[in-house]
Amino acid sequence: MRLSKTITHITGGGSDGWELFVKARKMIAEGHKVTELTIGEHDIKTDTRILEAMHAAALGGATGYAMVPGIDALRDAVATRLTTRTGVPTALENVLITAGGQAALFAAFRAALDEGDTALFIDPYYATYPGTIRSVGGVPKAVQASADNGFQPTFEALDAAARGAKALLINSPNNPTGAVYSRDTLEMIATVAKAHDLIVISDEVYDTQVWEGEHISIRALDGMAERTFVVGSMSKSHAMTGSRVGWLVGPEGAMEHVLNLLTNTNYGVAGFTQQAALFALGLGEGFEEEIAAPFKRRRALVQKALEGQNLVRLSPPSGAMYVVLDIRATGLSGDAFADKLLMERHIAVMPGESFGQAGAGHIRVAMTIPDAPFEAALKEIVDFTAGLV
Repeated sequence: MRLSKTITHITGGGSDGWELFVKARKMIAEGHKVTELTIGEHDIKTDTRILEAMHAAALGGATGYAMVPGIDALRDAVATRLTTRTGVPTALENVLITAGGQAALFAAFRAALDEGDTALFIDPYYATYPGTIRSVGGVPKAVQASADNGFQPTFEALDAAARGAKALLINSPNNPTGAVYSRDTLEMIATVAKAHDLIVISDEVYDTQVWEGEHISIRALDGMAERTFVVGSMSKSHAMTGSRVGWLVGPEGAMEHVLNLLTNTNYGVAGFTQQAALFALGLGEGFEEEIAAPFKRRRALVQKALEGQNLVRLSPPSGAMYVVLDIRATGLSGDAFADKLLMERHIAVMPGESFGQAGAGHIRVAMTIPDAPFEAALKEIVDFTAGLV
């Protein structure tokens, strides 16, 4: 079968970044006990009240084709949420409901790029970013942000990379680093975007997980609403990862065209999951804070576990559900360290290289298991590291 170059080059001919995760899952399937600190999957499950709302909606008949843009009540709720949280007036016409944040990301790049167009993204990055760009025929181009600068991009690097580019993807709070972009950083990004006429795609799925500073949507900055798509999701804020309910927000004129794409891809999101999402949003900010609280608490556990030693260094996260640990003192790459840790201590973490070259010599630890085993795993990682030097 002669397949398209687009689909056979989604990974760029190299790694997709998920090898260690797959290896850990295979070990678990073979009966090995593995402490998983790999993906952003909450250790608490979707709240029973949300599941009951989903069940009631399904029994009530919301099992047929839902409106492709999303049910109006949910689009209104998302619009109200964004208006309240960001200060940017947002209406139903600015919102389309998608099958999770990943589908929104794909739709945004499909809207922004023609075949061969260059899209920038900040390195370190979530593993699917370059593949999503390639999947629409775009050319991914990484802009490195260093740990020494708190993983915030610089004007010099971004401005130099932007020449000839069409779009820029940003993610704050950031996966994998936990960096929350400051107002100065966002103003700088806006300046570059306007100077180079870039479409900005802002992945804001971690907007409820901010431990230091504040979440600022770049869409709220002067002159940015008309050139920005915002990706959002129920996955992280409401522990609804498997429900696959997300959204894309953008200028009304652009969303009319994105709707045509959704009609020809998913053709809508299941009505009963949309009804559950609507119910979940109605639980308010207090509920979202409950979902986020374990990660803030575990961040403090990481800081405590790393006290009194300097072999494993923490890049202090300001948000999100991960920490990035610098293990360069061992002389190992993140890949080699993570593989050795898995095989010898049965602890699975993600190599920093899975998230780009700026992550080399680091590992990402997901704070997604209960406190006691999480704290024990951290001590094990420190002990393991000490044995390598």
